[in-house]
Amino acid sequence: MQEKRLAWIFGSSRSGSTWLLRMLSDLEGVVPIDDPHLGHHLGVWRPIPLAWAACEDPPQLSTLLDIKAGEPGYFFAERYREAWEQPLRDLISARFEAQATEAGVEDPAGAAAFVVKEPGSHVAPFLAELFPDSKVIFLLRDGRDVVDSWLDAYSEGSWAIPGGAFPVSEEGRIPLIRWLSEVWAFRSREVRKAYEVRAEEDRILIRYEELRGDTATCLARICGMIELDPEPIPEVVEAHRFEKQPRAARGRQRFIRRAQPGGWRENLSQAEQRAMHEVMGETLAEFGYDVESQLAAAG
Repeated sequence: MQEKRLAWIFGSSRSGSTWLLRMLSDLEGVVPIDDPHLGHHLGVWRPIPLAWAACEDPPQLSTLLDIKAGEPGYFFAERYREAWEQPLRDLISARFEAQATEAGVEDPAGAAAFVVKEPGSHVAPFLAELFPDSKVIFLLRDGRDVVDSWLDAYSEGSWAIPGGAFPVSEEGRIPLIRWLSEVWAFRSREVRKAYEVRAEEDRILIRYEELRGDTATCLARICGMIELDPEPIPEVVEAHRFEKQPRAARGRQRFIRRAQPGGWRENLSQAEQRAMHEVMGETLAEFGYDVESQLAAAG
């Protein structure tokens, strides 16, 4: 695997990353790696999500990587980085190449472009440092739409239930909103760290709203960064348009849910909107999203 042709899609889940990966997968020379969940193994949350329901004042969110890095018994302790860093790089590379080989790629260590959609993006700085010549695609979506989408996923009969989600009770909605809001804010800030230390030619920031409005231009930018032929882009974009997907496969409780930004305004109560803004409002503002007028509207 050529590290310069390894591109990470980092950002929050429910931000259009699957849609983006599927479009890139249709371009010649791309090996798509969908949800390896490296971040969920390497960046275990601390405290556990229960804290957002059990504590009156939820503690600061962090990960074991951050909390335990200075402890010698921790497997990924900084003092032993020379012992584990290269083997971990080799393991990840070999795993990706094995998937490429199974998919029929003749030379996975050669010219193929690996595009990895990593849902555990709270470890984006760790992975970006582990592969310093890789590319970073920062896919950013309004956190309020992300939380709204996840709330739909945490409902009876949704696509996410078999994968570990659960039907949330009415009493549990606000604690879940607080937790999901904290996760969006934490991940977005961590991905920004990975993005900011990359050279301009090795990074791209794409907002979901931009991807939705001018999909072809966004794909062309990515093609330029990882050396892909952009000629098929118009056909690829047309094939993957939200409106072209079967009606039975999109909508409420479906994985392909809603392509229109701003649905949280109708789907969340005023109390839920206030709870969400209390947690993520500052981070929303940092990324240029309107907060003040929305807080006023929510009372």
